Amino acid sequence: MTTWLVTGASRGIGREIVEQLLTRGDTVAATLRRPEQLAELGERYPDQLHTYMLDVTDTPQIESVLDKAFTALGRIDVLVSNAGSGIFAVAEDLTDAQIEQSLATNLTGSIQFARRAVPHLRAQGGGTLVQMSSMGGHITFPAFSLYHAAKWGVEGFFQTLATEIAPFGIRTVLVEPGMVRSTFFDSAERVAVSEPYRGGPADLAPVPVETMPGSPSGLAHAIIETAVSADPPLRLLLNSDGYANVIEALEQRLADLRPQRESAAAADAEYPA
Repeated sequence: MTTWLVTGASRGIGREIVEQLLTRGDTVAATLRRPEQLAELGERYPDQLHTYMLDVTDTPQIESVLDKAFTALGRIDVLVSNAGSGIFAVAEDLTDAQIEQSLATNLTGSIQFARRAVPHLRAQGGGTLVQMSSMGGHITFPAFSLYHAAKWGVEGFFQTLATEIAPFGIRTVLVEPGMVRSTFFDSAERVAVSEPYRGGPADLAPVPVETMPGSPSGLAHAIIETAVSADPPLRLLLNSDGYANVIEALEQRLADLRPQRESAAAADAEYPA
């Protein structure tokens, strides 16, 4: 039996992961801002499910919840950092408050959660830290700049963190899904496009959720199986669109950069010569 902690467990992928884990017979510490949303699961799995109220933008609360969960469960084998939110808006149309809130949830919250989790994992001799990222950590779409800023930041932070904590037996996995038929898109905030941008690249109709290729249950299953595997990859690229879009973006980036070899080297010399 494996013991897990999953943030953002109220709905979507987080909820799906929790339900599959409970069905497997595992023990789960689930965090969410409104624990009563998992009341029904708690009644069905009273000995397996432990719920904690957590807003990942509250760093002291992150520390407190992790202390409580590790104390109560003794050991947590896998932590899944899943909490997040989306906002669709042209960059110019965003308010300062929207920027601060989005980055606090999707970037800073993930960083602070990982930082507070590492001492517990090190003390118990290892474990696995799973961070939900996205194909949006490699590619971009108009009107989604804040989400991309957070996910590109998460990618850089966790790639660095992985090298720092590997000697302690702590494994890290960045999960990079494509578009998934979940509640994420329906619950995302949408800011009306202002006049200068109407009719432009950012003035697009929302993609119907039912047309998205990714299955929530398939995604959750892949995450679980990878997290408990003997040698999980640093990056777990999932869904057909995720694979196609990320590979195309990386190949295009290389194609753009390779012709710059000589000009890059020329900047090594002092100027003027």
